[in-house]
Amino acid sequence: MAQDRVEAVERALSVLNVFDTPQESFSLAELAEATGYYKSTLLRLLASLERFDYTQRGSDGRWRIGSAPVRLARRHAPSRELAAQVQPWLDELSLELGETASLLEMIDGIVQCRLAARPDHSLRHDLLPGHQWPAPSPSDPCTEMPGGIMVCRPLELADQPAMWLAVSGPNGRVNEDQATLRLDQAVKALTAGHDHDGRY
Repeated sequence: MAQDRVEAVERALSVLNVFDTPQESFSLAELAEATGYYKSTLLRLLASLERFDYTQRGSDGRWRIGSAPVRLARRHAPSRELAAQVQPWLDELSLELGETASLLEMIDGIVQCRLAARPDHSLRHDLLPGHQWPAPSPSDPCTEMPGGIMVCRPLELADQPAMWLAVSGPNGRVNEDQATLRLDQAVKALTAGHDHDGRY
């Protein structure tokens, strides 16, 4: 089987494996230490991974996992079913409230955006599936947003990890009471087995 190996692919997969940790982002030096690769080699691998959205480089120069792995994970049947249940509600919440609506999941102290709907204007919380951050507490998935606010309500679905529906956007524009009310309505419908049109 050795002749069937593609060294460049294996190196890229080794880089991706480094991100399987609670640590949210890595410097190039940290990735070099974790993989044993030269920085020049890493930069080439990361550039290719970034091109296909498997990694993302932040404005701080640190590297994070991209959204492509999450999109692939959602191809599994339970995830497709979950998206079919939840995405219409997120679309409606975003359209009605004019803010970003999302489905958040917490596993091992890390919160990850699973699904999102964003409003059609530039001043918004630009949250995308695959974005992740350390959980403030086991019962609070809300990310710290300087100048912004995130309102979360727990969503308990069978055979699913800890999840929340969330609305997020700029301070002063998000109506917290209205967001909480609409999130509660969506959570009630989803946990009662309603689809988006109100049917069971």
